Amino acid sequence: MSTGLLAPGGAEPGDREHLTILYRGPLASCDYDCPYCPFAKRRDSPERLRADRAALERFTGWAATRAHEVSVLFTPWGEGLVRSWYRRAMVELSRMPHVRRVAIQTNLSSRTDWLAEADLDTLALWATYHPGQVAYERFLGRCRDLTGRGVRFSVGVVGLPGHLGHARRLRADLPPEVYLWVNAAEGHVYTDAEAADWTALDPLFPYSRFPHRSAGQACRTGDSVVSVDGDGTVRRCHFVPAVLGNIYDGTFRRRARPCPAALCDCHIGYVHLEPTGLYDVFAGGVLERIPHGHGR
Repeated sequence: MSTGLLAPGGAEPGDREHLTILYRGPLASCDYDCPYCPFAKRRDSPERLRADRAALERFTGWAATRAHEVSVLFTPWGEGLVRSWYRRAMVELSRMPHVRRVAIQTNLSSRTDWLAEADLDTLALWATYHPGQVAYERFLGRCRDLTGRGVRFSVGVVGLPGHLGHARRLRADLPPEVYLWVNAAEGHVYTDAEAADWTALDPLFPYSRFPHRSAGQACRTGDSVVSVDGDGTVRRCHFVPAVLGNIYDGTFRRRARPCPAALCDCHIGYVHLEPTGLYDVFAGGVLERIPHGHGR
């Protein structure tokens, strides 16, 4: 049940004019080599990169013409901010008066000077620390740079046993107002003792520990939240393949329907499941994964 708290970017949970878009274009390359990621050190062909750039520019142009307010979370398979067109899109979208929030999932490997051009009341970052892929002091330095610039961001880690010490160190070194989240590692079963260690760092880790039973449950996806790919194809979320239409040809219509999937085990999915109550927990920071009361 809604408590009347603010949803992403200041949207009211019942605001029918506001649309949240989870955008994922053709990009599928990354500069990191994480063993738990199928896109590690993957290289996109020049043709694929050109297609991704064109798709993103088309999407940004479409967003600019909306008569209603929108929020956007970029969820690329790879690392977007090493590409100039993602940095430019973030800046452009942040400066559109009808865009409430624009955020992106990133490993923070790219430079940060471009942020000086953005509207930091609108832009936010969802950052992930990958031990073994980047020197600790370099990553922490990037976080301190974001803090100094006044950028709104969260930081997280994958909850693998070998990451616990790194996560504890990071929690100790980050300002207390920066939320440190922990994702349960795919396929890993946590003992209660292991879960307690991670929950001590992230009190919301229990939401990630077990998949959520979602079949037949009320969910905002397909209605106030949708997934859009590079061709403009709309699905209710990244995890339900059924097509709902296309943003470019006018065939998409919002559909408030229960979730058809048996389980939902990813934060960018289950955060929108109404029974979780997470819109109240993350009020004002759903897209950038910042709980109410954290951040600037």
